[in-house]
Amino acid sequence: MAIEISEVSRNTKLLIDGVPYAVEDVNFVKPGKGRAIYRVKMRSMFDGTGKEITYHSGDRVDEVRITAHDMQYLYEEGSHFVFMDTESYEQHHVDKKVLGGKAQFLKDGMVVSAVMMGPRVIGIDLPKFVELKVVESGVSTRTDTVTAQMKAVKLETGATVNVPTFVKEGDTLKIDTRTGTYVERVTRK
Repeated sequence: MAIEISEVSRNTKLLIDGVPYAVEDVNFVKPGKGRAIYRVKMRSMFDGTGKEITYHSGDRVDEVRITAHDMQYLYEEGSHFVFMDTESYEQHHVDKKVLGGKAQFLKDGMVVSAVMMGPRVIGIDLPKFVELKVVESGVSTRTDTVTAQMKAVKLETGATVNVPTFVKEGDTLKIDTRTGTYVERVTRK
């Protein structure tokens, strides 16, 4: 759907050369002579690269409709993850590149928010926190220090996070998926 550049604001989604962009900032400049200028800063919803484009008043741009659907993670198949829409039960194959580092916190049966452009999944938003079991824990050397001691553990999804030394194999941990860091121990073995 084409809209006039004057209607574009922060968080508007634009389609440029087949790629959806989220508008981060719009600067309006009115020179003494000529048409007004709009400098639009935006970020690609595919790979996160930034872009700045200058438009003149009266220019038209393509707005894209982005929707979010709750989907359940089913399984991994080759270079794709398979998700099922919780309302229509339709299955979607999502390329591993779309998830990037988020994939390390994806657990079987987990419900996520899928960002869609038409029928295509262009992004996945995980829950802010997930509970994962420790499957492998290194031995920590305990010494008297002023700072907290940390060690690396491997979680059931294959992710590796730094945790305090009291965490043991079999413990269930609460992990912040936005930062990939340990929050707290939920249960002990």
